[in-house]
Amino acid sequence: MGLNVLGSNRFNQWRVSKELIDTRRPTQVSRPVELSTGERSVIFDLQHTAIVVIDMQNDFCHPNGWLGHIGVDVMPARAPIAPLQHLLPVLRQAEVPVIWLNWGNRPDKLNLSPALLHVYNPYGDGVGLGDPLPLSGAPVLEAGSWAAEIVEELTPDSRDIRINKYRMSGFHDSELDSILRNLGVTTLLFAGVNLDQCVLCTLQDANFRGYDCLLLEDCSATTSPSYCRDATLYNVQQCFGFVVQASQLQQQLECD
Repeated sequence: MGLNVLGSNRFNQWRVSKELIDTRRPTQVSRPVELSTGERSVIFDLQHTAIVVIDMQNDFCHPNGWLGHIGVDVMPARAPIAPLQHLLPVLRQAEVPVIWLNWGNRPDKLNLSPALLHVYNPYGDGVGLGDPLPLSGAPVLEAGSWAAEIVEELTPDSRDIRINKYRMSGFHDSELDSILRNLGVTTLLFAGVNLDQCVLCTLQDANFRGYDCLLLEDCSATTSPSYCRDATLYNVQQCFGFVVQASQLQQQLECD
């Protein structure tokens, strides 16, 4: 009896015909990985893991982007570029989903409250969300604009998944949770900027939803003062997940 496949990916499929509905998901062979975290090690299953790369966008990481315009030194935000250039191809080779989670606001700002707009434009007369950058004219973090695009050094692969977010947490009012559950993901690797803001908020919400969270310290950065980074690393390890090194993960995958 021929059965037809229903489902967008190999982790979550039915097989159906006019006579039968088979809801058994395909069995996946476990691929354990062990990484150092603090004084212990953590083992997770690469078969049910995805990496979430957060806000590696022109507005945060390019000198002519939004942060550069308001006088922020963006060099710290560029620190994850090189390690991600090395890690992402290895993860793709291992069939780990790569998710780009970026600010991508509506042009009409109808899903952005005054409270959120105030954070980035407190006096109402500056360049905030959706306002044009003086040099390029690109609207700040607006979906489809140069400002919101991923930096050219990290061009996504056609297999990657791109998701827009509208708050510091990528789980708020987005497709992220539905996509992860459809992929059968239970473990999330976190990378990107800013470590103490959007990365941390998304990681916390992932923890609250029951995901196992691993922060890739050497693929994450912030333009905030160093004490913000230190506090974030402490709190992730203490409360919300584990701090690990992408270099160690890459080395293991390359040896497999």
